Amino acid sequence: MRKGKGKGKGKDKRKSKDKDNRDGGPGIPGHWALPVAAAVNGVGTGMYIPFTLVFFHYVTGLSFTLVGAVLTVTGLVGIGALPLAGAAVDRCGARRVQYVLYGVRVVGFALYPFAHSLTAFAGVALVTAAADRAFPAVQSSLIGEVARGADRDRLQAATRALQNGGNGAGALLATLVIAFAGSAGYTYAAWGNALSFACAALLLRPLRPLRPRRAPDGTKTRGAAAGAGYRLVLADRPFLVVTGANFLNALSYSALSVLFPLFIVEWLHGPAVLTGAAFTVNTVLCAAAGMFVGGRVRRAGARRTRAAALGGGLFAVAFLAQIVLGTLRPASGPVLGAALVAVVVVYTLGELIHSPAAEVLAVSAAPEAVRGRYLAAYQMSWSLAKAVAPSLFTVLLAVDGRLPWAVLVLTSAVAATLLVRVERRLPAEAVRPTPPTVTHTAPPAPVTTPLSLPHASLGRDRP
Repeated sequence: MRKGKGKGKGKDKRKSKDKDNRDGGPGIPGHWALPVAAAVNGVGTGMYIPFTLVFFHYVTGLSFTLVGAVLTVTGLVGIGALPLAGAAVDRCGARRVQYVLYGVRVVGFALYPFAHSLTAFAGVALVTAAADRAFPAVQSSLIGEVARGADRDRLQAATRALQNGGNGAGALLATLVIAFAGSAGYTYAAWGNALSFACAALLLRPLRPLRPRRAPDGTKTRGAAAGAGYRLVLADRPFLVVTGANFLNALSYSALSVLFPLFIVEWLHGPAVLTGAAFTVNTVLCAAAGMFVGGRVRRAGARRTRAAALGGGLFAVAFLAQIVLGTLRPASGPVLGAALVAVVVVYTLGELIHSPAAEVLAVSAAPEAVRGRYLAAYQMSWSLAKAVAPSLFTVLLAVDGRLPWAVLVLTSAVAATLLVRVERRLPAEAVRPTPPTVTHTAPPAPVTTPLSLPHASLGRDRP
């Protein structure tokens, strides 16, 4: 009898262990740390992004014109930090570089209230912008280091959902602080942002990278191509196609913050409050439904390329609806509001399907040895889209309010086509998530011996 009970218990333990692995638990040591850190990081980011110009105007005492010019220039120059961050990740590991970026952001936002001169503000803004631009690429690299297979999809979806929730909470918190503290609230918000970055860094401590895979000759792949530079990335045409498709889709992401408000006020002549409603619906849905939608896509067995293409297709549907709305121009406020909410729901669903699939596709398509450089190049597509979008949308809107949406329909369709067509040339494990496996962990050990490896020797299996 005791033996039988023991067998049953052993089977139950194995079932529980298998279930945990499917859920991304023990398969990712310290798996909760990254999403929770992202939520805390999101609170800090949400405290200043909605009020960026006003925020820095009150914190530094400089004019709005100067603040805007400095932020634009430093943001563009800060993109230059991406290649350096990618190389640092390949040599030192994403977790260490993440700590450095958090440290820079802590110091930067702590110093903003003391940067009253133009020179001081520009210096702090430049260093902080460089850290901000490099952060997403390093975080994606970190996901690649701590998870494999379907665990990456789960971790990416959870991280994005909690970060969106943090952004919303941060925006609300900043609003309350400013409402009660007046102009001094902007200084408190800056210090609160610095504190959030410090807390997020501490929360990453339990996270442990997986043991690096070994090449066929038995050597560790991490750092093996340290001397290869970015020429491997530039020679990888399938990955460049994925990056180009992401640039086109990144324009769609910029539409919510740049084009939606202009279209509502300037073309539809609707109340400005509808802009806030659109942001609220998008933020709440991203935070509340992100993990659910991502889980449904994974359980359906969708290829990451097809899921990303489907998300882009939903973007196109939402943008087509905006063209119809811009043609009809309903005079009724409730009708216009309901139509815009429906558009934002479709748009957000596209975002929830596209984002996890596209990000993990890039992580998994990058050879482990040079993942940092690959994802730095991939992140460049986001940065360039953010830089191009404001001028592109405003120029097109000046011609006709429906024209920018027509361009976005075209870019979304082209991006979806590119992702489907390049599918066969990408690594099989990048296209189809493999079941998660439990892997022993070890701290990342940088390998300093430079090796210039041919592209085929980096372990990129083709389907």
